[in-house]
Amino acid sequence: MTHYHPDPDHTPDGYRVDEEIEGNLEDHPLWQRDNVILMSVGVDIGSAGTQVLFSRVHMRRHSIDLSSRYLVVDRETLFESPVSLTPYASETLIDARRLGQLVDTAYHAARLHPNDIDTGVVILTGEALRRENSEPIARILSEKCGDLVCATAGHHMEATLAAHGSGAVQLSAESGQRLLNIDVGGGTTKLSIVDRGRVVSTAAIHIGGRLVAFDDGVIERLDPAGAAHALRAGVVWQRGGTVTQAQCEAVAQSMADDLVAALTQAELDDDVLDLYLTDPIGPLENVQGILCSGGVAEYIYRREARDFGDLGKRLGRALRERIDAGPLRWPLLGDSQGIRATALGCSEFTAQLSGNTGYISDASALLPRRNLKVLRPEFSFREPFEPQSLATTIRTHLEKFEIDPLDERLVLAFHWDGTPRYSCIRAFAQGICLALGQRVARRLPCYVILDADIAMTLGRVLHEEFMSKCDVLVVDSLTLWDFDSLDIGRVRQPSMTVPVTIKSLIFADVAGGVRRRELVHHQPRAVAGARH
Repeated sequence: MTHYHPDPDHTPDGYRVDEEIEGNLEDHPLWQRDNVILMSVGVDIGSAGTQVLFSRVHMRRHSIDLSSRYLVVDRETLFESPVSLTPYASETLIDARRLGQLVDTAYHAARLHPNDIDTGVVILTGEALRRENSEPIARILSEKCGDLVCATAGHHMEATLAAHGSGAVQLSAESGQRLLNIDVGGGTTKLSIVDRGRVVSTAAIHIGGRLVAFDDGVIERLDPAGAAHALRAGVVWQRGGTVTQAQCEAVAQSMADDLVAALTQAELDDDVLDLYLTDPIGPLENVQGILCSGGVAEYIYRREARDFGDLGKRLGRALRERIDAGPLRWPLLGDSQGIRATALGCSEFTAQLSGNTGYISDASALLPRRNLKVLRPEFSFREPFEPQSLATTIRTHLEKFEIDPLDERLVLAFHWDGTPRYSCIRAFAQGICLALGQRVARRLPCYVILDADIAMTLGRVLHEEFMSKCDVLVVDSLTLWDFDSLDIGRVRQPSMTVPVTIKSLIFADVAGGVRRRELVHHQPRAVAGARH
């Protein structure tokens, strides 16, 4: 091995090579410290279809202004399973055995084992999410599919993943445009506003192409939303009854009109507002174009002509008519990933990887951890501030959200706006210790995540000066919010990083639909760095 220097401005691999290097560069320890390869899986279980994708993600350390973050420099899709109909055992249950067989078949066809997988997502969406056994199925699959494959569910999460997987985020980043991604699936339509590469708003509405399924004119499956859409179109449907082509066309046209109204009406009618499963998407000013994804998008882009015994073909055709004729006033851009978008978003999500700026007192005791709960107290660390003031803020925040400070899954997240002086960081550590006095007394672990690169210093001060009998984990370069949920994996060598997946877990809708704040930051991100 000959001499080379780290230099991101030379060679695609970030090194200036003085002489030709013998052997595989990826096997060299110095390359491995600055480059991380992750094997990722995305398991997308939707209302109509289920698919599995595997990807290889290359991340490289990028040092700017004392911040050593890892950025994605390459993604390679290794295997895409066929899109299979999501198996249902009944109106209320997913067929767990058949679903497991689909996933096993995908791993076998890809010639991969769960032990090969570093990170990924199992996501349930739409009508699959509403089934009674969706939560245990997601949990079991996530545990069986790989080392840090998280279970996730929810409309905001799916909207975000679809925007990434469709290509809307990349196109928006490259063009600087504000775009709208419309992901029309089997049971729901997810909406995402993407501004210059950032997903800034998400929503979901109960419109989809497989809310009814029929064979030879006989209705075999009818979701409640499908029956409701039929009534809106003046049609009465029931399971086991018959359906005509004219009725299907009328319901599809009505659905398309409802979606147009949801996107274009300044003041939403109650009938349209009731279709939203989340808060409405909000103002669409300055949107410069739309991309479509999901199964119905295959018909919108005219790539599919087959009829699968549902409303998908008719709904896609009706939406394309409204795009071409003008009711949907934005131009249809490019050619998206269509039905593969959510699975691609699961498997090839935009990952983050910070450098060796974290502190882990005992990796074997602290890692891995699943479903950690995040609380983010708001506090200004600009000097001077008193540790007792920070402690009061933390305790008040715990009480506000009725969180037990002894909960072992608790993670505290902070926005750091102070200076990296020892006195300031020590006051920070002391405030955390005062707030978590009960945890310290019981020697429970302490998890802290920051958005700035002071984790190693804070972690060392916190552990050595205030919590010597507790295990402490402090990692940085991640922005978290109240109600975020985390999975944290084992330390990776030799890069000294730990994979972190930020996710959303919503397995039951409340009456009238999920009414939550826009969780635009809820995209899986891997990884904050750590040193222990």
